[in-house]
This record gives sequence, structure tokens and C-alpha cells, in this order.
Amino acid sequence: MATVFAMELGAAVIPTPEILVERARAMIPKLRSRSRQCTQARNVSAETIAEMQAAGFFLVLQPRRWGGYEMHPNVFFDIQKLLAEGCMSTGWMYGVLGCHPFEIALFDDRAQREVWGGAAATLVSSSYQPVGKVTRVEGGFRLSGRWGFSTGSTHCRWVLLGAIVPAKSDGDPFDMRTFLLPRNDYTIDEDVWHTFGLQGTGSHDIIVNDVFVPEYRTHRAVDGFLCQNPGQAVNTARLYRLPWAQVFVRSVSTAAFGGARAALKAAMEIMRSRISTNTGKASKQDPMLQAAMAKAYSQLEEMEVVQQLTFEELISLADQGKAIPMERRAMFAYQSSTVVRRMVDLIDDVMQLLGGRAIYTSSAIIQPWLDLNAARAHVANDPNNRTGDVIGTMMSESPTFNFL
Repeated sequence: MATVFAMELGAAVIPTPEILVERARAMIPKLRSRSRQCTQARNVSAETIAEMQAAGFFLVLQPRRWGGYEMHPNVFFDIQKLLAEGCMSTGWMYGVLGCHPFEIALFDDRAQREVWGGAAATLVSSSYQPVGKVTRVEGGFRLSGRWGFSTGSTHCRWVLLGAIVPAKSDGDPFDMRTFLLPRNDYTIDEDVWHTFGLQGTGSHDIIVNDVFVPEYRTHRAVDGFLCQNPGQAVNTARLYRLPWAQVFVRSVSTAAFGGARAALKAAMEIMRSRISTNTGKASKQDPMLQAAMAKAYSQLEEMEVVQQLTFEELISLADQGKAIPMERRAMFAYQSSTVVRRMVDLIDDVMQLLGGRAIYTSSAIIQPWLDLNAARAHVANDPNNRTGDVIGTMMSESPTFNFL
């Protein structure tokens, strides 16, 4: 199917952002109807993946020279929020798999040709945990290890894996890289993803046993940080002048917008009809519940505006050929890291006011509530990892610059 889609893509007209967003909105009821099946299967269905491919969603950040749309990041995140409203696991998977074309566009052109030369619709999973064992050899590296949390891996023909390359000599700095491997170079352990939330993301383990990875199929973290990537020589659009990490961190926080909105809509349905059997009071007349709901909707909208303005600023600076100030990069990463935890707190405030109706597993609010809590576990969604960067840049000291 991927090959057929790639052939058809060549003659297709690139859809407008508005069309793509409406296609995502139209999928919400369908994704909602499949959400329980997705959770039980611990994976997004092949049918849903095919529908997202046919809609062109995975091409939003892919270079036009490889059949993609290379659109504004806000289009990508608007699609992700809508998909996550139907099913947060699906939205999470889309965010992760859909942002990878951006990073692959930063690789050496030879790597891009291997991934997309046969089929523009090829999907790639990842695990950026720096846990691989790396040995330098002529022309590249030998790589071994076991990586967790590779979202959507069963739907993909390539994987991006994090590892630290040892220094060439004493005193030299270590080199953090992402290694790109084809499907026949690794195995997937599908019996490890047993979680209380985001069950449907299929975030399985990847196992690599001493395989060769050529130098050109690696991406140095420092190149992504400095926005001086090999792929920029051939992918010259403004999009690829952005720091890779700024796109990535938002890909793992943005699904929370859709999850929170789904939870709030479920809470509204409970609120409409619930009357306490103990007090006889109607929930829709509860001022505390009304206040919690209003606060959640208001802060959700505020966080969305911040996200949109973030990428407007980033794109504007890229258009002007200006470097992005480190204090802005640190602030953007920090703001992204707070999204999920703020969403969890807002929905928790609503949950505790809905009484016993909300605690049944059949309640529509339970799954997005669990998904939001599970999303907090991602390292990029922990604001404690970002505070030093923000204050460090303000004090002109040396922050860690992880995920900037």
C-alpha cells in the first residue's frame, strides 16, 4: 500500500492546511469509536494508519523533494490535537511518527534516499534513549542494545535510535548521535508495553545485535542544536532551519491538548445529567464544578496560543536568517514541558467534582484522564529538567541545553 500511495502522490496536488485540518477533524468520531479497540490491542490499527497516510498527515513536515508538503509546524500540531481528541494514543503516535520526517530531512542525503527513494510514505519510529553500545569502525559504527518506548514501531520500516559515541581520544567530548537503521537490522519485542495509559501507542522495545551503521546514517545532536545539519544542503526550506529539538518536544506534549479536550467534553456530558443521590443537587448547578471547567477551558486555550506563537516566532527568525536566542529556546522548551502536567492538574480538579459517575471504566472521561497521566512520564514533559536552562540563560551561565 505504501508504494502505491507514493506513486499516486507524485501527480497529486498538495492540499491546503485548511483541508488537512478538516480531514483530521472529520476523523474524530471514527477514532473515538475505535479507541477502546486501540487500547485493548495496545496499538493503533493498520486501518487507521492507512487512513492517516491517505489523508497526507505524515507528509506535513516531509521535504517536497521527497513527496512531502514541508508546511508550517502549526499545521502539524493542529492535526495532532484533533486526532488526539478522538483517541489520545492515536494522536501521540501521529506526533511521534509524523515529526520524524523533519529529522530525517536533516540527515545526509544518502540516508534520505534510502528511506524515501522507494516510497515517500515510509514511516520511521524512534527511541532516543542514549542506551546503545557503540564501537567505531571503518566507515561508521557497530551498534548494539535494547531501547524502550519505540512508539508505532510495528508500522515502520526504519527506526531512529539514540546512543553516545565514545570520544576518539582522552579529553575529547563524547558525541551524542541518532542512528538510523532499516527494519532487517533490528527486532521488536511486542510483549513489554503493558501500561495504565497511552496503551494504544504500541511503544515496544527495539533490540539491536551488533549491526553496522554507516557514518552518513547518523545525526549528531550538536548539529541539530546548532542548526547546521548535512541535510540542509539539499532541503533548503525555512522549516529545516529550525532546531530539531524544538519540534520534537512539542510532538510529545501536543497530544495532551486533544486528550484534555476529550476529557472536558466527557465531563460536560456527565455534568448535564448528574444529580447527586446524597445531596439531590444537580452537577450543572455546582459553582465549584463550573469554575473548574471554566478554568480548564481557559488555560487550555492559553497554552494553545503560546504554542502557536512559539512557532510563528521560530519561523519568522528562520525567514530572516537570524539565530534563535538561547533564552527563547530555553523558554520554549520549558513551556512545552509544562503542558502535560498542567493538563493533568486541570482535569484532576474536574474529576474530583464529578462524583461516582466518573470512576467507572465505561465512563468516557477515564481513558483520556489515564492517557494524560501516562504522558507525564516522558522526559521532555518534566519541567524540572528545564528550569536550569531557563534561569541559566537569564543569568548568562551554562544551562544543560538538553532538548533545545
